[in-house]
Amino acid sequence: MFDHTFNHLKYQPFEATPLPDRTWPSQSITQAPTWCSVDLRDGNQALVNPMSGQQKLRMFELLVKLGFKQIEVGFPSASVPDFDFVRMLIEQNRVPDDVTLQVLTPAREELIKKTYQALEGVKKAIVHVYNSTSKVQREQVFGLPEAGIKAIAVQGAKWVQQYANEYPNTQWGFEYSPESFTGTEMDYAVEVCDAVIKQWLPSEGRELIINLPSTVELSTPNLFADQVEYFCRHLQHRQQVTISLHTHNDRGCAVAAAELGLLAGADRVEGTLMGNGERTGNMDVITMAMNLYSQGIDPTLDIGNVLEIIEVVESCTEIAVSPRHPWAGELVYTAFSGSHQDAIRKSVAFHKDQNKSHWDVAYLPIDPRDIGREYEAVVRINSQSGKGGVALVLERDYDIELPKWIHPAVSGVVQKATEASGSEVSSEHIKALYQSHFVEVAAPWQLHDYDIQAHGQELSANFKVGQTSFSGQGAGALEALSDALSVQYECVLEVTQFDQHALTSGTDAQALACMEVRIDGVVVHGIAQAEDSTAAALQAMLTAFSRSKAAG
Repeated sequence: MFDHTFNHLKYQPFEATPLPDRTWPSQSITQAPTWCSVDLRDGNQALVNPMSGQQKLRMFELLVKLGFKQIEVGFPSASVPDFDFVRMLIEQNRVPDDVTLQVLTPAREELIKKTYQALEGVKKAIVHVYNSTSKVQREQVFGLPEAGIKAIAVQGAKWVQQYANEYPNTQWGFEYSPESFTGTEMDYAVEVCDAVIKQWLPSEGRELIINLPSTVELSTPNLFADQVEYFCRHLQHRQQVTISLHTHNDRGCAVAAAELGLLAGADRVEGTLMGNGERTGNMDVITMAMNLYSQGIDPTLDIGNVLEIIEVVESCTEIAVSPRHPWAGELVYTAFSGSHQDAIRKSVAFHKDQNKSHWDVAYLPIDPRDIGREYEAVVRINSQSGKGGVALVLERDYDIELPKWIHPAVSGVVQKATEASGSEVSSEHIKALYQSHFVEVAAPWQLHDYDIQAHGQELSANFKVGQTSFSGQGAGALEALSDALSVQYECVLEVTQFDQHALTSGTDAQALACMEVRIDGVVVHGIAQAEDSTAAALQAMLTAFSRSKAAG
C-alpha cells in the first residue's frame, strides 16, 4: 500500500497559454544561441560547499577556454567572496577583451550601487537585475498587487541606468529577469518587461537583454515554448532586445525547454556545465551544445575535450558527473548488449569500407573520438553481452579476427566467467580466456613435425605429436590426421567447420586456423597460429581433439 499522503489530487494541471496559431513547431534550429555561463553564480550558490577563490578562478579559466563570451561571475552585492572575486578578475586583468562579465543583483538601490562598485574598471559588463513577478510570489511572499511588483521592476531599471552613468568608461549591457516567469501571467510579464525596457531606451548601442527564467519548471517543454512565442509576439520593443532563456530542470526537461524556446523566438541561453544548479539543476550547456553538434551545427564552444571539462567541473563543484550523463558520461558510448555490440562492429566496418563522408554508425550518434573518447570504451563485456561484443574486443584490441561460426563458443566461455564473477570482464581477461580455452595446448598435443607422401589421388602422412607418432591416409593433410586420430583413439571424428586466413603479409606471414570438430557426437574447438598454413590447420585439429573425451 502507498502512503496515504501520496495524493495526486493535491495538484492541478498547468494552465496553458492560449496560442492556437503557434509557429514554433515548424521551425528548425540552424545556429547556436548566444551562450551565457552561470556556473559561477547560479551553479556556485547551489553547492553544499561553495567554490573557493582558487576553484572559481579555475572554473572561469575553463569557461574562457571553452569559448564563452558572456560569463555570469557572481552576486557581488550578496557576499564578500563574490565581491572580492569580481575585483580580482578586474584588477589582475584576467578578463579577455572579447569576454563580458555578467553579475546579478536584486532591484534594490543599495545592492545595485554595490554591484557597480564591484565592477569598477571593467571594460565590458552586463548588470542583471531581477524581481519576482509570479502570482504565487506576489500574493504569498510580497503581498503586493501587480502595480506594486511592476513599480519595483521599473525603479530597479532606473537605478541600473543611473549608476551606469557614473561609470562612463565601461561598455554596459543591461539584463532584466521577471523571476518565476513560467508562473507569471503572460500579458502581465509583457507589461512589466516593456516598462523596464522603456527606462533603458534609447540604448545607444548597449545590449538590452530580457531573460525569461523557468525558475521552477512547471510544465512540459511545449507549453514553455508557447509562453516564449506569446511573449515575443506581444513585447512592444522586441526588435530592441535580446530574448534570453534560463531554464531549470525540476521536471527533467531543461534542455528540451531551452531548445523549443529557441524555436519559439529566443536568441540566447543561460546554463551551466553538466547542469549543476538549484534543486535538480540548470540547463546543461554541454548537453545542448552537443545536441547541436550532432545535427551538424557549430555549437561555437570548444567542447572537444570532455574529459578535461569533467575533471574541472568535478574538482570545482565536488559533484561527480554521472556515468550516464548525456554525451559526456563515462558509459554513454559503451555497449554491453550483445546485439548492440554486433551492430556497432558491423557498422564501423561498413563505415570504413564505404568511406562515408558523414557519420552514420549504429548506436553511436557521434564519433566518440570527437570529444576525446576512444573506441576501447565503446564495447565492454558483462553477463548481458553477446557473441559480437567479445569478437569485437578481440579484433579491436588484439587483431584477432575470428570467423562468425566460432563467436558463440568464445562468447559462451566469457559469459560463464562474467556470470560467475557477477561483474564486467576486462579486455585482458577476455584474451586470457580465449587463449586458455581455444589456443593453449598441453605438451603431448603439440605438433612437432609432419611428413607427407603423395600416392596418386591420396597421400599418407606421418605426424610427430608430443612424444607420439601417428600415421594416416586421406585426400589431404587434415584428412590424414583425422584418419590417424580416429584409428589411434577408436573414435568417430568429423570436421564440421574450418577457417584459415593470413594475419600478416610477406615471407614471415602468420596464418590463423580455426577448427570445429565433432568427436563421438561432441563438438570441440581449436585455434592455432603458425607461419606454415598447413601446420596451423593441423595444430588447430590437435588442439580441438585434446579437449575431447577421446583424448583421455
